[in-house]
Amino acid sequence: MVSQHGILLAVSIISDHFGPLVSKVCGCLLRHGALPLQEIVRRLELSPGQVKNSLLVLIQHNCVQAFNSPRGSGDKTATHYLANFDNILHRQRFSKFLSVIRADIPESEALLEGLLQNGRLTFDQLVERTISKVPEGSITPSREEIRMNFNKLVFAHYVERCPKPEPFFDPLVDEQSTSTRKRAKTVEIALSIDKKVVNTASLSDAERFSEIPYIMEDASNANDSTHSSIAGTKRKHNALEVDAELNSTIAENEVLWRANFEKFIFCLKKKFCADRKKPKLKVGTHPIWEAFFEASLIERDNNSVTSPINGILERVGQKEGGTLMTLDHITRVLEELNCNPSSEDPDSFILDLSRIVEASQNEEIESLVKKKYGHAAFTIFRLLVRDGCPMETDKIIDTTILDKQIVYGTLYKLLKDDYIETERILSGTGTGNLQFFVWRVKNTFREQFIDNLYHAALNLRQMVNYIADLLLEGSKDDTKLRNRKNILILALTRHDDSLMLFNGF
Repeated sequence: MVSQHGILLAVSIISDHFGPLVSKVCGCLLRHGALPLQEIVRRLELSPGQVKNSLLVLIQHNCVQAFNSPRGSGDKTATHYLANFDNILHRQRFSKFLSVIRADIPESEALLEGLLQNGRLTFDQLVERTISKVPEGSITPSREEIRMNFNKLVFAHYVERCPKPEPFFDPLVDEQSTSTRKRAKTVEIALSIDKKVVNTASLSDAERFSEIPYIMEDASNANDSTHSSIAGTKRKHNALEVDAELNSTIAENEVLWRANFEKFIFCLKKKFCADRKKPKLKVGTHPIWEAFFEASLIERDNNSVTSPINGILERVGQKEGGTLMTLDHITRVLEELNCNPSSEDPDSFILDLSRIVEASQNEEIESLVKKKYGHAAFTIFRLLVRDGCPMETDKIIDTTILDKQIVYGTLYKLLKDDYIETERILSGTGTGNLQFFVWRVKNTFREQFIDNLYHAALNLRQMVNYIADLLLEGSKDDTKLRNRKNILILALTRHDDSLMLFNGF
C-alpha cells in the first residue's frame, strides 16, 4: 500500500508531465486501486471522454495497465484500470537511464530517448523520429543501421515488447489457487494484486526480447514472376524468405516497444552496490572487486550478480598489478568479499546484492537517527536493529555502556517518534510480581522512513515548480532564480538516489 505522501508525489510527477486532468485520473486509481471506466467517471465527476483520453495517455506512457475481470455471475467481463506506482516514479529517473545506455551502447542512445519520451512506439515510428532528429548537414543513418542499433537494445534487454493490452485476471480464482498452495505447504512469496496483474500481462522472456528479424535487401522481390517457374528446393527457400519478410514487417509496423525499467534499475542497483562497498575494501582488493562486476554477463535474477572466474581473471590481468595476482589469491579475496562459488556453475562466483542493499538501508536510517537524536540514540537504535529481538532495558545499558538516565531518555524519544516500541513483561518468580520493559524496533520504521523520503521529494518538486512559475511571470532576479532552480533540481536528483535505494532496489 502506497503512503499518502507517495501518492501525492506520483500525482505531482504526472501533473508536471501531462497536466492536471490526467493527474486527477491517476490519483483516483492510486487511492482506490483498480477501477472500471464508469467508476472513475462517477468518482471524479468528469465526462467519459475526458477519463478515456486520460487513461489512453497513461497507458501509452506505461503508467496504467488495463485488464479484464469477471463482472457478475455470468460470462461478462469488465475492463479495469490499474495505476503502476513504480513506473510513475521511474519517470524522474530518465536521465539516469540514458546515462546507463551512454556508457554501454552509446550509438543507441537516441532510440532509447525516443521511447522514454513517447512511452510506446513501433519500430517504424522510431525510424521516422530518429531520421527527423538528425542535424542538418549530418549523415542520415540507414534503416538497417537503425535496426542494428535497436536490436542491440533488445538483445541487452534494455528494450522489450509491450505487455498484453487487456489480459484476463480473476482475483477470486487467484485467491483460491493461493490457498490451495498454502494447504500443500509450499513456500512462496506473497504478491500484491498489483504485482499479479502485471505478471499476468507480461509476455514470456522469449517474446519480450525477440529481436526484429533481418531480411535480405532483395526480399521484397521474392514474389516476382520467376517464382512460378521455380520448383522443389528453390520454391521452399523463397517461401521461407517471404515468411521472414512477413515476420519482419509485423515486428516493424505492428509491435509496440517500450523501455524495460527493470533492467535499468538493476544496472543502477549493481553500480550502487559496487560503489557502496569500495570505501570499505582492503588495500589491493579494489581491482578484484571491479573485475568481478565488469565480468558479469549472466543475469539470473535482479538480486544477484554472477561472474565466471575466467572473465574475472581476464579483467584482473588488465588492471595495474593484476598480472602478479594468483588464482588462489583472487579466489580467497572474492570469498572475503562475500562472492561465493555458484551452486549451478562451480566455475562462477555469485554475489547477493540484497544483503548490501539491506545494510545500506539500515545505515541510511541510522544516520538520520544520529543527526536527529545524537550518538547515544544511534548506538541504541543500531543495537536493536541488528539484534532483531526484544531487549531488556538493563541489557541495553550493559551492552551500550551508556549512562542509565541517558538510555531511558533516548528510548522514550525514539518511542515517541514511532521508531521503536515497548512491552511490559510481568514476572511471577519469587515472593512478588516483578515487571520489566523490553524494547524492539517497530516493524513499520522502514515504511515511515520511506514516507519521509516521499514527503521531501514532493517538497523539492513543489519548490522547483514555484520558481519555474516565477520565471514565467518575469522577474529582475532571473539569474538568481535560475541558479536556485538548478540547485533544487540537483538536490532532487540526489535525493532520488536515496528514494531508489528504498523503493527501487
